Amino acid sequence: MTTATRPTGYAGTLALTALTPIVWGSTYAVTTEFLPPDRPLFTALMRALPAGLVLLALTRVLPRGIWLGRAAVLGVLNIGAFFPLLFLAAYRLPGGVAGVLGAVAPMIALGFAAVLLAEAPTRRKVIAGVIGVFGVALVVLRGNAELDTIGVVAGLAGAASMSAGTVLTKKWGRPDGVGPLAMTGWQLTAGGLFILPLALVLEGAPPALDGAAIGGYLYLGIIGTALAYWLWFRGISRVPATSVAFLGLLSPMSAAVIGWIALGQALTPLQIIGLVIALAGTVLGQLPPKPAPVVAEPFSPKEIDDVALVAPIEVAVLTAPEAVSVAEAARR
Repeated sequence: MTTATRPTGYAGTLALTALTPIVWGSTYAVTTEFLPPDRPLFTALMRALPAGLVLLALTRVLPRGIWLGRAAVLGVLNIGAFFPLLFLAAYRLPGGVAGVLGAVAPMIALGFAAVLLAEAPTRRKVIAGVIGVFGVALVVLRGNAELDTIGVVAGLAGAASMSAGTVLTKKWGRPDGVGPLAMTGWQLTAGGLFILPLALVLEGAPPALDGAAIGGYLYLGIIGTALAYWLWFRGISRVPATSVAFLGLLSPMSAAVIGWIALGQALTPLQIIGLVIALAGTVLGQLPPKPAPVVAEPFSPKEIDDVALVAPIEVAVLTAPEAVSVAEAARR
């Protein structure tokens, strides 16, 4: 989609969609400050299932036919698998390595878009992806960062899951008459139902919750999930999937800024440089490809003959008497 053909409000849609990863960046601060520790699956469940059920009650639209399967697949990719893998990587990878692995998502999305949407990755977007990963690495990595095999696999798998879900959401679109709010409810509910047995088996009964934890879960469920994913899926339906994927680079940047403002975490000059570089990668990922030059097709022999016949004819502006004379001469 070139600049000339983009609909009015495209920039506004991108700006609203960008609010989603910015809000997601607050998840780390809310989790560490308000929620019970060591309960990633329960936290993922509380983010997804209640919000999904509320949206189903509000929209009163359920998937039917082929969309029963599609909603389940999208719910698992975007929510059910992504949330647990995200938390697993965060718990096992200190020093921001999980954030760097998450920043690889736009590059993975380029691959999925090439296969599923026949969108060939442009050189500009590949460069933007590399710049984004490098910038995020400067923001979140520390010198004592350690690698954990399970954590690395979980981080990459989570990025791949979300990327595949984003591209498939674009490929499948929505059924006629179904809005993004209903689609959000379908996916959150499907993802929450996928997480529910995992949370019960692996973590047991829910923990006791105080007022701070309840407030934290309400924030994550309403703002960080229901509203954020509605904006996300709305954006996917209106702009290229790869452009939306590049907005995900804003999440680790948002987390760093929130940690600096709300938690008193210092930002080093290197991190500030990383923020600028990652932001440049995000912006570069939104730029449309250069329009292909228009190449004139060669004339066929028949067209050349036609041109030769009409070339000597000159068109002149005639006065009324001259026009009459020409018409009479033509009749003779």
